[in-house]
Amino acid sequence: MNCNVERLSRVRMIADYQFGKGTGKELFPEGSTFQLSRTKRVRQVLHSGKRIATARAKDGFFTLSIEGASVIHKLLSGKKLRVVVSDDAAPFVEAGKTAFAKHVIDIDPELRAGEEVLITDKNDRLLATGQLLLSPAEIRDLDSGTAVDVRAGIASK
Repeated sequence: MNCNVERLSRVRMIADYQFGKGTGKELFPEGSTFQLSRTKRVRQVLHSGKRIATARAKDGFFTLSIEGASVIHKLLSGKKLRVVVSDDAAPFVEAGKTAFAKHVIDIDPELRAGEEVLITDKNDRLLATGQLLLSPAEIRDLDSGTAVDVRAGIASK
């Protein structure tokens, strides 16, 4: 079997596990290419020359670019993988700034700290992608602190 076919199959399987069944094929379509580490592990997945996702060295899960987050946002409806921020915070988050707990107005209750999330406004417009630092219960209970470490905002790409 071709090395690229094996890699594509593997990254799709990881994406299905991380983001939900069926997301891998949409996130990493045919023709996706890979940047490898020195040890020949997948580091970045690209499509049409744009980075879609990067594999984290510590666990192999993906961090998303805005392009990758857009694909996941279109695929998953409702609250899934979402952190909703207030209108006051939206321009800052969109510019790639930190999302604080006091600005979170809604959150997917199934999320766990450390997961990759989509940050949206109350109209479900994608603002940014990042890593959730607190659990949904902690975010609801706290008035201060960083809720999401924003990796990229739609205005900062």
